[in-house]
Amino acid sequence: MEAKKISLEQFETNRPRLRAVACRMLGSLNEAEDAVQETWLRLSQTEAGDISNPGGWLTTVTARICLDILRSRKARREEPLDKIDADPIGTREAGRSPEDQISAADSVGLALFVVLEKLAPAERVAFVLHDVFAVPYGEIAPIVGRSTEATRQLASRARRCVRGSPIASNANRAKQRRLVEAFLAAAQNGDFDALVAVLDPDVAFRADNEAMRQGSVPEIRGAVAVAEAFKGRARSALPVFVDGGFGLVIAPNERQRIVLRLSCNNERITGIWAIADPESVARLELALLPD
Repeated sequence: MEAKKISLEQFETNRPRLRAVACRMLGSLNEAEDAVQETWLRLSQTEAGDISNPGGWLTTVTARICLDILRSRKARREEPLDKIDADPIGTREAGRSPEDQISAADSVGLALFVVLEKLAPAERVAFVLHDVFAVPYGEIAPIVGRSTEATRQLASRARRCVRGSPIASNANRAKQRRLVEAFLAAAQNGDFDALVAVLDPDVAFRADNEAMRQGSVPEIRGAVAVAEAFKGRARSALPVFVDGGFGLVIAPNERQRIVLRLSCNNERITGIWAIADPESVARLELALLPD
């Protein structure tokens, strides 16, 4: 069957997936849009009859563009920070436009990127394409310039880094994890009573200087006050291990990347520390919680 040039309609059909791929690789909505636009430009310069698998071709081109951006960024030692102001603890859904809500969904990808930042560019591309978007290793290999087996090893190494070292489970740690997950669910659902129930009466929230610069209050004390501060928030949060303990990563936009380190006494959450200083975040050992 003769191959045909990808139409604008086919490109637009694939745009959401391409945007998702780019966003999760780059951790920047603006850069993701630029990468997708560059994909369209390259498509427009491709001769008819050269493309037999539109979705695969577009994903491959977008991934290569992202890899180039990541390598360039690493060489410049720059972070993908766009000048956008937002609430560092989270964003309320009320009164938000559909476009804002789409961005909030994408911001979960930005939160994941805080963990992925510890990976080398090729590792990141292999992990995201295979583990997030189910692209076969054989299709990823030409993108990263490795053999299929080497690409498999790249993704495996990235997976170990992202997932972290297994931590022996015990009753206390299981309780702590349930507390953190219950706290996040109550915050996102705006359930004030459920929030108060998982917080110690004397719980304290504290923020570092960078979090305060971004707009956070320096300190909040007491279950009622902390519950009020988090009610309906943390929409973009992702539960993670933080230096072997539990916490949350929040990335409401490209500019703000915050780690909430939580302390628990197995019955309640006793402390929440907001860490936003880039150097401090870089020193943290972050890993996703296992399913």
